[in-house]
Amino acid sequence: MTVRLRFSPSPTGYFHVGGARTALYNWLEARRSGGTFILRIEDTDTERNRPEWAEGIQSALRWLGLDWDEGPYFQSERSHLYAAAAASLLEAGSAYWCDCARDVVEQRTKGNAVPGYDGFCRARGLAAGPGRALRFRVPDEGSTTVVDVIRGTPTFEHATIEDFVIVRSNGTALFVLANVVDDADMGVTHVVRAEEHLPTTPKYVLLHGALRPDLDLPVFAHVPVLVDERRQKLSKRRHRVALEDYRDLGILPEAMRNYLVLLGWAPGGDREVLTLDEMVAEFRLEDVNSSPAFFDERKLLHFNGEYVRALPVEEFVARSAPFLERGPWKPEDFDEAAFAQMAPLVQERVKTLAEVPAMVDFLFLPEPAFDERAWGKRVERGASAREILAGALEAYASCPWDAETLHEVTASVGERHGLALGKAQFPVRVAVTGRDVGPPLFESMAVLGREHVLERLRSALARLGE
Repeated sequence: MTVRLRFSPSPTGYFHVGGARTALYNWLEARRSGGTFILRIEDTDTERNRPEWAEGIQSALRWLGLDWDEGPYFQSERSHLYAAAAASLLEAGSAYWCDCARDVVEQRTKGNAVPGYDGFCRARGLAAGPGRALRFRVPDEGSTTVVDVIRGTPTFEHATIEDFVIVRSNGTALFVLANVVDDADMGVTHVVRAEEHLPTTPKYVLLHGALRPDLDLPVFAHVPVLVDERRQKLSKRRHRVALEDYRDLGILPEAMRNYLVLLGWAPGGDREVLTLDEMVAEFRLEDVNSSPAFFDERKLLHFNGEYVRALPVEEFVARSAPFLERGPWKPEDFDEAAFAQMAPLVQERVKTLAEVPAMVDFLFLPEPAFDERAWGKRVERGASAREILAGALEAYASCPWDAETLHEVTASVGERHGLALGKAQFPVRVAVTGRDVGPPLFESMAVLGREHVLERLRSALARLGE
């Protein structure tokens, strides 16, 4: 059997990290088996779809490095296939037209033991017309069992499945019909998708049996839902879930891939950091856990920090470039050589690339962007701040200008005032960089240059005198 998998997102918003994990699992299974990975855009919901979101899906997949072999196919361009399938079901008596409005159905069935549509229009013999939807006739008796490599064999009694709509009153197909038609037409052998789609899978099975009894059902695998620390499902309202947000935050695609693959699956040997080749070689759908997976942003940031530190310095510089282009300084004030000097020091201290500009902005701004909290804590409230800054200003004016000497000179200034180097350098750091944390101070001062450092110390002393 030639393995063919599809990822079929709906362009109704930003690309969810759960969708990215599903795409990754499909891609890995396709690459491991030497199969085909298909991208299919489910854009039949015309009221909610937007072209820019369809393009966003493709951009996000490219960023993750998940290339597709076929597509993108757009369901909006395949409506003739769904119309033919609907006509076939209608002719076979497997579907019927219904003019029941939702509020009418809810009022009529509110006392029923089984919620949902009650089959009111089954025997009315309605024809197609305005305001009428096409429903699939679910067998009255029996059950449907779904064979799922992750979930086992859940069984759904037909008595609990309402006659579901397959064509809306506006003539567009619902995704369950479109999926069955497309999967059969494209030869999809494996349907790997989110756990939330499991309740619709018996409908898929019933439709598949009615439309294509000549074809075997695809292999189903419903991957676990992503939850937060409270075991609540990730939602756009409560959480940062858009892949685009993490890309803009400066998460590396290889770090995101590595983290996503572990949300429901684990390699052997108690490892966590994996190359893409290792993922392809070891990933198995049957090894995916059915339990909800905890999306821990702190762990993702830790992962990313490890990946950032593992980059060659030249590549770190190149990857930082888009974020530096958005820095708070004037473009003409940015000095590539100065940043290249600082890059190894910055690389060791950031977890995301978006943190890089704030680490080096003091180099390229006319004066540092002061963190008022740091200023108050380290300068204004420091009993010896004025003395330290004045002593440093005098000592720095004539000493050799290198990091080692600046370290020694600052330590000597602190000793004269009874302060260890750690406390002595704080007012200097805030005066020079505007913050109380950042890359190593003395290496930073060496790159910034003597005149700029002296100017900032004078400015800080004047500010203390206000």
